[in-house]
Amino acid sequence: MHGALARKCLAPRGKLVTPSSMRLSIPALALAITFAACAHASHMHGTTASPNPAAYGAAVENGYKRARAATNAFHALDSAVAAGYVAAVQNCVADSVHGAMGYHHINRALLDNKADVERPEYLIYERMPGGTYVLNAVEYIIPYRIWPRDSTPPLVMGQKMRQNDPLNLWNLHFWIWKTNPAGLFAEWNPDVHC
Repeated sequence: MHGALARKCLAPRGKLVTPSSMRLSIPALALAITFAACAHASHMHGTTASPNPAAYGAAVENGYKRARAATNAFHALDSAVAAGYVAAVQNCVADSVHGAMGYHHINRALLDNKADVERPEYLIYERMPGGTYVLNAVEYIIPYRIWPRDSTPPLVMGQKMRQNDPLNLWNLHFWIWKTNPAGLFAEWNPDVHC
């Protein structure tokens, strides 16, 4: 919630307006509209709709800050390429139901037996309608050949990486540059389009 709407939604204690006390007046109508807007805003800005890293604990909050600082220069794809990420990716990864991930630019030099929060193996971009290329997320991966599938899942910021059997690897997405209504570590983002 922003600005005046936030101030109206956060009314002082003891100021309760009930349906029986409301009169059909312009101020009452304005108050009713404000309450409806507040209800809508609180629904739209709930805990799963915000990339609130603090809600995941200190390790994630710290990792979020570190990952953003480490990848800030990569908003420009040329900077990512200079750091070892591939320049061109042909396919945008999408799902017809859940949304999309985007274009995955890998840095193969980072493939090893650990996931370093400041050195993500993938940078994930989205091509916008105007043609701009926008950095949305990072992804950490460890191939099964390095960390076997039947092992304990590797951890990043205390989060268990997921098994991705079709690609024979462990992975974890981290939506640090674009809000994901599905969650900070969700696979798919309903607000990303290919």
